[in-house]
Amino acid sequence: MTEKISARLAEIVEALPLRPGMRVLEIGCGPGVAARAVLKRLGNGHVLAIDRSAKAIALAKSRSRAELAGRQLEFRQVAIEDFVLNKGEKLYDLAFAVRVGALDGRRPEAGRVAIERVRDALVEGGRLFIDGGNPLKEVTLDVA
Repeated sequence: MTEKISARLAEIVEALPLRPGMRVLEIGCGPGVAARAVLKRLGNGHVLAIDRSAKAIALAKSRSRAELAGRQLEFRQVAIEDFVLNKGEKLYDLAFAVRVGALDGRRPEAGRVAIERVRDALVEGGRLFIDGGNPLKEVTLDVA
């Protein structure tokens, strides 16, 4: 069965500059629809999807049993402002967020911390994309 994905979310996932084997961090994953769509594009890659909501993470896990069994998809309940890599966890190549207040300007104070957390989780040259462009815009991770 093919999962129903909104046209907007499908456009965002399609616009991400993904390559097979990448490690991708999704911030604010909700029920995991985009995470599963990204994983399909990555082949042998890995997706870590985070959300501050326990309810969203529980729903995402329940809808992702096959992907979780393959160990290429992982969900973690944590706000981006509190996110840190686990000991020994490899860095991510790319991060993306859709409708995350800490990254889209709605919560500027949280945004400063969130950018630091994302920067710390990405490889050198790693990239962060958020919705709001056409359909995405890249957020600079340069230290000011």
